[in-house]
Amino acid sequence: MSSTTQKHPKGLYVLFATEMWERFNYYGMRAILVLFLTKALLLDKVFASQLYGSYTGLIYLTPLLGGYIADRYWGNNRSIIAGGLVMAIGEFVLFFCGHFYENAAIATPLFYTGLGCMIAGNGFFKPNISSLVGQLYPKGDKRIDAAYTIFYMGINTGGALGPFVCGLVGETGRSGDFKWAFFAGGVAMLISVLTQMLFQKKYLKDPEGNALGEAPANAPKWFQKLPVMVGFLFLLSLVTIALVYIDVKVVSYLFYLLLGCITLIAFIVFSDKTLNSIEKQKILVIFVVSFFVIFFWSAFEQAGASLTFFAEEQTNRNLGWFTVPASFFQSLNSIFVVGFAPVFAWLWIKLGKYEPSSPYKMAAGLMLLALGYFWIATGVNGVGAGIKVSMIWLIGMYMMHTFGELCLSPIGLSLVNKLAPVKFGSLLMAVWFTANAFANKLAGVFSALYPENGKTTSFLGYQISNLHEFFMFFVMMAGTASIILFFLSRKLQKLMNS
Repeated sequence: MSSTTQKHPKGLYVLFATEMWERFNYYGMRAILVLFLTKALLLDKVFASQLYGSYTGLIYLTPLLGGYIADRYWGNNRSIIAGGLVMAIGEFVLFFCGHFYENAAIATPLFYTGLGCMIAGNGFFKPNISSLVGQLYPKGDKRIDAAYTIFYMGINTGGALGPFVCGLVGETGRSGDFKWAFFAGGVAMLISVLTQMLFQKKYLKDPEGNALGEAPANAPKWFQKLPVMVGFLFLLSLVTIALVYIDVKVVSYLFYLLLGCITLIAFIVFSDKTLNSIEKQKILVIFVVSFFVIFFWSAFEQAGASLTFFAEEQTNRNLGWFTVPASFFQSLNSIFVVGFAPVFAWLWIKLGKYEPSSPYKMAAGLMLLALGYFWIATGVNGVGAGIKVSMIWLIGMYMMHTFGELCLSPIGLSLVNKLAPVKFGSLLMAVWFTANAFANKLAGVFSALYPENGKTTSFLGYQISNLHEFFMFFVMMAGTASIILFFLSRKLQKLMNS
């Protein structure tokens, strides 16, 4: 591993740090979100689950717009800084929401405003930093898979620290303390923006030494002026505040919007006359694997919703000298990634010509996710209502989910980068994130099936009356998707021309 990492450009570590602090902010806030909703704002679990799904769904949808504007008008660097600042504002608005949590007339508008700013800012931050990683390397460079795995460790260093710090300061048993978790997230976001501003000019360069992430030469200059950018971001934030509020309070439209976005991107890309048939085949692979990751993330993202309820109510967290906050369990996935990502990066290199193709790795990832849910389903099987189970069931599940994630997520990001034509780089990266958006919204729908107080829920005829049946639902869904993708893998490999 060390011989590989020495050869990586320094720009990778700038992006590592920028992304790390942003993920600290995102995962720290996500770790306490449903707890804040149910314990401070006193909302029920079904509504909290649906709001979680709408928020995380929209978080992954706005990269469509952010990627498009960066490609044509602002460039990656300007977009990352602008988006990061809007996210920081969102966290500080949520801090004030947490301060006035007892006054619904003040807390409710502040809450939706904070979420809206987080969603708008993320749209400009997320796709642009991911696409910069690949631009540091020449096309076809063997180090790109390893680079995305290292970058992924940056994501997960932040993902481990965020829930830990935010849980420590926010989840104290006093509802008024949740605000400090949002404050910590806001500070982390400011550090992220500063890192990018200080080091981008010096270190973010392509293999020929040209600056990366600059605005396109033919982009209109008026749209890059500060007052225009601020005005645009302000209007976008108003739109995203309305979008999240309407989806949870008025009409649930998000699934239809996401389908429309995917259809529109497919039309834009496939109707482009400059693309040849081989390029279109490669783009088709991106769409197919993006469909399968929906099944992965909709089960995986229970971490911030139903699995947080499970940790809070059904898991024995008392160590005698310390009661582990429920939000701490959301650090586990990231801790395991930091521990095992180098092992997986080493493994793919060590396998050499025997290394499985990207679609095979992704099918394996789905199967490992199913096994993780099978493990926890076994742990709760036959356990009576109100009986708390050992932490080992959650810990083991998160470890298997991490192995699945390492087979699927960095590999998928790298695959999009390798297969996407340069002119559609950020837009096709946004397809990946739109699949994530669909999955996150679905995660909220699935979390609302969480059985409590003896109630029975159902999904497409499948009845759920206890935790064993709830977890087995994810075993069946992810396991079936894994088997289908496994059988499709050879065909996808041919379309990739690899």
